[in-house]
This record gives sequence, C-alpha cells and structure tokens, in this order.
Amino acid sequence: MNARITQATLLDESNEHHGNQVDIRIENGIITEIASSLDPKNGEEQLQFENLIVSAGWFDSSVSIGEPGYEERETILNGLKVAAKSGFTSIAVNPNTLPVTDTNAAVSFLKNKAAGNAVALYPIGALTRNAEGTDLAELYDMQQAGAVAFGDYQHSISNPNLIKIALQYAQGFDGLVLSFPQENDLIIKGVANEGETAIKLGLKGIPALSEHIQVARDLYILEYTGGKLHIPTISTAQSVALIKEAKAKGLDVTCSVAIANLFYTEEVLEDFDTRYKVLPPLRTETDRQALIAAIKEGTIDMVTSDHNPLDIELKKLEFDHAKFGTIAQEATLGALLTLVSEERAVKLLTAGSERFTGTTSKIKIGQPANLSLFTANGTSVFGKEDIRSKSKNSAFLGAQLKGKVYGIFANNQFIAS
Repeated sequence: MNARITQATLLDESNEHHGNQVDIRIENGIITEIASSLDPKNGEEQLQFENLIVSAGWFDSSVSIGEPGYEERETILNGLKVAAKSGFTSIAVNPNTLPVTDTNAAVSFLKNKAAGNAVALYPIGALTRNAEGTDLAELYDMQQAGAVAFGDYQHSISNPNLIKIALQYAQGFDGLVLSFPQENDLIIKGVANEGETAIKLGLKGIPALSEHIQVARDLYILEYTGGKLHIPTISTAQSVALIKEAKAKGLDVTCSVAIANLFYTEEVLEDFDTRYKVLPPLRTETDRQALIAAIKEGTIDMVTSDHNPLDIELKKLEFDHAKFGTIAQEATLGALLTLVSEERAVKLLTAGSERFTGTTSKIKIGQPANLSLFTANGTSVFGKEDIRSKSKNSAFLGAQLKGKVYGIFANNQFIAS
C-alpha cells in the first residue's frame, strides 16, 4: 500500500523530527520519506486527520481472546480488529484459552490464525501445565513456536520452588517469566479490596497484603536466581515501592498496571456493578495516586488494557459469583490521556514491545511503517457504540475520556478506527 500521512506531529525520540509536524510517505509498507511537506504522488492514499499525532505502534502486554474454546467471548480475528481500532499494532495474548496455551502446537495455532493481519499477535505461553501451578509447561518448545513470555494468567504460583526453577531454566533461552502478584491463601473467596468499602458492602476482601507478599517473595527469588521477571498488573503503593527498590538493586524486573486500576478506585463498587469486578481489585485512592506517580516516573514500565472479554452470563450475576474482568482496549488511550501527557502515554504504550519481543518499533526511513495514529485533543463520553468487542463487559461505559484513536498503519495495511 502507498500512502502519505500529512500534517502529523511525530512523537519518536529516536527521530530528528520528534515533536515537529511532518508528512510521512509510505511505499509498499516501507517509510521512504519524512519531511515538513511532501508533494503527492499518483496512486498514493492521503491520510489526513485533525490534530494528528503519529507514534511508533503500540504494544498491549495483556490481552485475552476466547479462541480456542471460548469463541462466544471473542475470536482471534475480531480481537485483532478491536486492537487495531484501539490503536495497537501488537498484542501479547494470554494463555487462558481452552485448551490452555501450554504446548508448541497451541502456540502455533494462535500464530497461524493471526498471520497476515495488520496487528501482530504474540502468544504468552502458560508457565505451568494447564495453568494448574503444579508442573512447568514446555517452555522452550513454546518459545521455539513463537511464545514471547510465560505466565499463568490471573493464577499465582503458590510453590516458590516453581518460580525459582522457571527463572533458572528460562535463562537458557533468554525467556521472560511472568508471575501474577497474589498470594492465594490470603484471599480465600475475596472479591473486592479489603477495606472500609468491602466491609460496608458486605463483600469478602482481597487484602493488599496478598499482593505485597507475593511481589516481595518473587523479587527475593529473582535476586537469588537471576533471570528476567515481569510482574503484571500491580495495584498497590507498596508494590510500587518494592519494585522500585528491586530496580535500584539492578534486578532485571519490569511491571505493568491495568488501565482500570489507574482510572478507578473501590468506591465505584457501591452499586455492586460487576463491570468493576476486576483482578487485582480496584484499590484505594492512595494506591491509585501511587500508581499514577509510578507511571510518570518510570517505576511502572508499561500500561496494559488487561482486556478480558466475558459474555453476559459470566458478568450479569450477583457480585460474589460474577467472573473477574473487563474489556478496556477501546478506552485505554482515552483514559490514559486524562492522567499523563501524550508523550508519556506513547512511552507507556510502546515499552512492552522491547521487553516481550526484544524489538522496538522506530519511525525511520527504510523501515516498515508500524504506526499508531491518534489525537490528544477533545473529550468524549465512552458509550456502547464505542465497544468493538464481541463481549460488552466494559468498566468504562459513561467515563469521560480524552483524545481519539484514528487507526493504525502496520503490515502494509491501514486500519481506520
């Protein structure tokens, strides 16, 4: 595809035009020219949008897709379409499928089904067989098939020796180990943050302590073994402090935060709306402010949508019985821009690529165009018409958001939002 992106503010610190308004010419999917103004060529499509910003393509480090096994929640093809229309050019897909993504064949299925799409799909393999937390899965075989990391989605590993062995073994092929930050024995049947709100509503609590103990344990093990550790979706001020200390020691650890935990607190649970039942749970305002400070200073490396499509039968239940999870990709940019600048937002939405795939996308002449197109101007209220997922379980319905995604250019394709 040949295209000319016009009057775009370029955000890429590796590019000499960073922060300036430019035109970008793309020929057969390759960036061929970047200049303050470019004359049109025959046969090329002009891409022009109001107050346009162009950045390197965004990477979402935690996305759930139902296929295989739960296609009623989301299919691979529609999930990739949702990602594209939400501004993401790459997604890391969790292994919570049926069967669980814990073999070479399961990883290959995902890669083959997604081939040729504008959005690149990177499978996360389960760390343990069937995500049961008992025996390590076939990590190396999955890595050979294309898995970029290994973790049991929203299932913590109770056995510390498993994490120890995983970190040691994965070093042989530079594998990234994920460990969900929750000590199961401390939560029992908890459904909301343990505190005044949960007590007032009569809901069983998930104490912040359950996260702190698990994070501290895993960091101690990492210090002992070496290796690469990623802690997904932290939610508390103390977790931020623990990870900041570990980074100061030089440990190879990164972490993410889900956009819902940055945007909401436990106070929205007062109507028992299960759209806000997420894991880790929405915490206190003190925790939320600590998370916001951490994404601004860099202690938290990346923001994820933690997009988890669930059908109505799993969410329209009593709060205790509803499943954890929200769809959030469609609202991620708009929610994040209410908290940070567009430059910071881009860093948080692109950082996952290097950590998970070992590659970084740069806006550079001679390189394939891998671009996210958006504006930071304007506000809107997120409504049902903004949901692109098959499932509709969005915590962001009615939220006041900022900016807008225009689309992506990736794999020689332009997908408009």
